[in-house]
Amino acid sequence: MEYITLNNGNRCPAVGIGTFMLSPADAERSVREALRMGYSLVDTANAYVNERAVGRGMKASGLAREEIYLSTKLWPSEYENPKAVDETLARLGVDYVDLLYIHQPAGNWLAGYRQLEQAYRAGKARAIGISNFEGRYIAELEGLWEIAPQFIQAEAHPYFTQTELRKTLDRCGIKLMSWYPLGHGDKTLIREPVFAALGKKYGKTPAQVILRWHTQMGFAVIPGSRNPEHIRDNLDILDFTLTEAEMAEIAKLDRGERYYHRSDAQLAQFAAWQPDFEKN
Repeated sequence: MEYITLNNGNRCPAVGIGTFMLSPADAERSVREALRMGYSLVDTANAYVNERAVGRGMKASGLAREEIYLSTKLWPSEYENPKAVDETLARLGVDYVDLLYIHQPAGNWLAGYRQLEQAYRAGKARAIGISNFEGRYIAELEGLWEIAPQFIQAEAHPYFTQTELRKTLDRCGIKLMSWYPLGHGDKTLIREPVFAALGKKYGKTPAQVILRWHTQMGFAVIPGSRNPEHIRDNLDILDFTLTEAEMAEIAKLDRGERYYHRSDAQLAQFAAWQPDFEKN
């Protein structure tokens, strides 16, 4: 495994398993099998309503808690809940998480960030982060945080390399964890000739080449899957290195084009929605 060193000195695995849009049964199975295959980073969220299942998958893997890097996110409905962090830990069945985010810049997000800082000071979160805080949101937060985040989770892929955001991240020492790393299943991206050519050269699939591009960009990457073969393939990317010339060729694909476009109306909806957490 390769690791990313954070601005607090901790390290995070560069490749992990994501659980977005996985049912509890699928999340439990995917996490268990991924950890048995050699993964150590697991990402979930309040909003995925599979935290209990992720905890079960971790236990079923046979790995000790300290061998797993666990990441989750507080949803806006929880930002003003003083028990939000403890309830999240209880659902996961752990005493701490390695990385705790606030999920969206919706509702009273500053209260949510203060919860992260408090959890960090209390040892309940060993790193903290912000998810989807781009543009004016990270600019506003920068003037308010008492502890700088270690991570931001945001859309990133070869069509959208977060050029502007990375200027702030580099200045503040914040690392990026990519979602939609393969372009949300866009076959146009997967079928770009450069990835086919590099895949042939290195004996990899185009998707594996794209995931390797992420890690060489310095991003952590968390592709999710229910398919054990895909889960295995997504980790099998660390035995080759793209050259500077190859990275430069991939850089030409950047269109500044994202797949997900969030509106202010959606942020208001996010603030009003409450996850129906999985019961015991």
